[in-house]
Amino acid sequence: MAYEQRTVDNCPDKSASLTNCIYLAPGDPLASAQYIEIGPFVFNAASHPAIAPGSIGFNAVQRRCLRVSVQDKVSAGVFVPPPGFPGAHLLYAEVQGLNDRVKAEISASDVIERLLQIFKGQIFAPEQQLAFELQGASFKLMVGSLQVDVGGQNREVPRAALMVQTAFIFTNSNSHNIKILGQKGFATTQLFKAKTLNFESLGIGGLDKQFDAIFRRAFASRVFPPSIVQRLGIQHVKGMLLHGPPGTGKTLIARQIGKMLNGKEPKVVNGPEVLSKYVGQAEENIRNLFGEAEAEYKEKGDASELHIIIFDEIDAICRQRGSVRDGTATHDTIVNQLLTKIDGVDALNNILLIGMTNRKDMLDEAMLRPGRLEVQIEIGLADEKGRLQILKIHTSKMQTNSFLSHDVDLPLLAERTRNFSGAEIEGLVKSAASYALNRNVDINDLHKPLDEDNIKVTQSDFEAALSEVQPAFGANMENLSKAMTHGIIDYGDAYRHLANTLHTLVSQVQNSAKTPMMSVLLEGPSGSGKTALAASAAVASQFPFAKIISPEDMVGYSEQSKGSQITKVFEDAYKSPLSIVVLDDIERLLEYVAIGPRFSNAILQVLLVLIKKQPPAGRKLLIIGTSSAGDVLEPMGLSSAFNVQLHVPALRGAEVEAVMMADSSFAEADLREAVETLVSLCGSAVVPVKKLLLWMEMARQELAEPNGPIPLEAWQKVLRDLSS
Repeated sequence: MAYEQRTVDNCPDKSASLTNCIYLAPGDPLASAQYIEIGPFVFNAASHPAIAPGSIGFNAVQRRCLRVSVQDKVSAGVFVPPPGFPGAHLLYAEVQGLNDRVKAEISASDVIERLLQIFKGQIFAPEQQLAFELQGASFKLMVGSLQVDVGGQNREVPRAALMVQTAFIFTNSNSHNIKILGQKGFATTQLFKAKTLNFESLGIGGLDKQFDAIFRRAFASRVFPPSIVQRLGIQHVKGMLLHGPPGTGKTLIARQIGKMLNGKEPKVVNGPEVLSKYVGQAEENIRNLFGEAEAEYKEKGDASELHIIIFDEIDAICRQRGSVRDGTATHDTIVNQLLTKIDGVDALNNILLIGMTNRKDMLDEAMLRPGRLEVQIEIGLADEKGRLQILKIHTSKMQTNSFLSHDVDLPLLAERTRNFSGAEIEGLVKSAASYALNRNVDINDLHKPLDEDNIKVTQSDFEAALSEVQPAFGANMENLSKAMTHGIIDYGDAYRHLANTLHTLVSQVQNSAKTPMMSVLLEGPSGSGKTALAASAAVASQFPFAKIISPEDMVGYSEQSKGSQITKVFEDAYKSPLSIVVLDDIERLLEYVAIGPRFSNAILQVLLVLIKKQPPAGRKLLIIGTSSAGDVLEPMGLSSAFNVQLHVPALRGAEVEAVMMADSSFAEADLREAVETLVSLCGSAVVPVKKLLLWMEMARQELAEPNGPIPLEAWQKVLRDLSS
C-alpha cells in the first residue's frame, strides 16, 4: 500500500467536524477510498470543495490525536480491511466535554444511540478521540480498549469496527464533569483504576483470600449502579476492620486500596491524632473527617463519589466505653460520635471506614455490629505460597537489575521462613542485602571506588540473615533451646516412657479430629529434667507456634501484667493451626511460698480458665505444664485441670550410671568407682539429672582437654567439697 504526502488543513465546516471523517479535494485519488490510514488510526474519507488539492481537512480533535498542526505534512494511504476483519464486541471509552465548561449528566442509552447513528461501520483504535454533538452540547469520545469475541472469551485487538451489536462500557472517572447515567449491566463509574486487580503488582503478597473477601464484602456492590443496589434492597458496607499480629500487612492493604480506587484521595488518620487536650475538640476532629463526604452527599445523593477514611490504630480511640477512667469520658464520646456518623439518623452512604488494630479485643462491641465495622478480616501470617509471593515482591528489583545471584532458592527460603510476617520477610531481604553490600566495602579505604558489578546477594547471605532475623510470632526456638542446655540424654526406661507418652500426645493433637486441645502436667522433684523434656517435645513437634511461659521472663511484673502476658501468649496460640504452650515452673508463676502459704489467686484463676479453654474451630493446642510442687497444685485445683499427669522422677541406680557414661564423661575403668563415690559421699544413689550434670561440669573444669574423660580425683574432690 503506497502512502502519499498531504498537507494538514482545517475541517471545512462545523457539521463536517462532527463526523470523524477526513476531507480531501474533489478528484484527489484518495477521496475515492472508504478508509484512509494515517499513523495508528483509520478514518472515513470524504471529498469537499473547500479543501485545496494536496491537502486533508482535520477537525481539532483529530489533529490533537495525531499530534499535528495546520500546514504540517502527513503520510496517508488507502486502508482495505482484510477478510474477517473483526467487529468490536466490547468498547471501553470515556465521554468528556469538548471544553472544561461543559457539565452534564447524560443517559447511556442516548449516548450509544447517537454514537451508532454517526459512527456505525467506522474503524476505531485505542486512544482514538472522536467529536460528536448530543442534546445541543459538544462532546468527545475517548476510546480506551476494543475487545472481540473469540471462542466465547473477550480478547483485546488493536483495531475493530463499530457495529450495532457493540456493547459500550463508559469508564468516566469521578474527577470529570460528565456523568453517564443508567448503564445496564455495568458500573455507572469506574471504581477501580485498573480493569484487573493484580496484588503482586501492588506489592501485596500472601493475602489473596483476604483481598477476595474485602472486595466481595466492601466493593462488589459499589461496582453496580445505585439502581441495582436499590432494587436489591441492600445498603453498601460502610466499615471494615483489619486485625491481626503486627507486620502482617494491615496498613499496606489499606494504603493500596486507596491507590487502586479512582476519585477522592483516602484520608489516613492515626488513632491518637484525633485526641486533644481541649474539651470537645476530639469530637470536632471526627466530624471534620466526615464533613466533605456529608456535603457532597447532600448535593449529589447516590451519585456522590466514594470517600474512604482509614483509621490506623483504631483501638486508641474506640476502646470499650467505660473502660478508660480519666475523668473526662473523652473516649466514650469519640465512640458515640463515630457511631452517629457511620450509622446514625443522618448516616451517609458514600463512605467506607477502614480500621486497623492489633487488639480487636479492646474495641467497643457496638463498633463491630452490622452497619458499623461489620466486615472483620483477620490478616494473619502467610502460608508457604504467600511467603514465596512476598519474597518475590521484595527481591524483584534485585532480580531485574541482576543483583540477585542464581543460587538463591526462593522456594527454599519460603519454606524456612515459617511464622515470618511480611514485615519480617522484608527485614530478612534487607539483612541479606546488607551482607552483600558490606562484602564490597573496604573499611580501610571508604573513599575507594565501588564496583557495582560485583554486588550479588547470594544464598549464603540469606542463610546468615536467617540467623539474624527471628520471627516475633510462632516458635521461640531461642527460649526452647535455653531449656535444653545440656541436651537430652536417654538414661533408661523411665525416660523412654515419658518421651514416648509426650510423642503420642503430640500426634493425637496433630492428627485426631476429636482432640482439639490436650493438657499434660509434668511433676517431679526440682532438677529432674521436666522443662528440658517439655522443650524437646515442643521442638520435635515442629508445630508452627511453640512458646514457653517462664517466671524468669516476668520478674517485676504486677499480677495484672503477668495475667495479661500469659493471656496474650494463649491468644496468639489460638491464631495458629497447631500450637504448643509450655507453662514452666507453675508454682513460681503463681508466686507460691510455703510460709503462709501465699500465692496469687488472680494468676491461678487465669491459668485455670486457659488450661481448660478450647481453641477456636480449626485450631489445635497442646499445653505442657511443669511443676516441682505437685502436692501444692492439688488443693488449688490445678492438677485436676490437666488432662494427663506424668511423674518425672530423679535418677536412680543404673540411670545415674547411664548419664555418667554419656559422651564418654568417665573412663570405663573409673565409672564404677565414680558411682560408688557419689553414693558414699552423698548418702544416696537418687539424684536429679540437672544436679548430676552440674557436678560433672564442675569436675570437667580440672581437665586440660575439655572433651576428655573426667579424672576420678577431680570427681571425688568436687563431691567432697559439695558434701562438706
